[in-house]
Amino acid sequence: MNSFDIIKTVRISEKGAMQAERFNQYTLVADRRANKIQIRKAVEELFKVKVLRVNTSQVRGKARRQNTKQAGRDSHWKKAIVTLKDGDKINLT
Repeated sequence: MNSFDIIKTVRISEKGAMQAERFNQYTLVADRRANKIQIRKAVEELFKVKVLRVNTSQVRGKARRQNTKQAGRDSHWKKAIVTLKDGDKINLT
């Protein structure tokens, strides 16, 4: 896998914005097969920053139903919370 396969997107939320300004942490959606070492290398390569720590968790997909009796489900995904060195930041715009 290359870096673009490992890091899918940056997750933007109110909690994520608070973590970014207080603790210099960013929430990413990563490939479910990627480990912490691969995520660290991908973030450093893509965003040109120094990563101090990577925390990961598996997030289960939600059950969905839209205008039908048939229930569906969102895909499961991996959340990666990346802590950066002081002074480094990821530009989200």
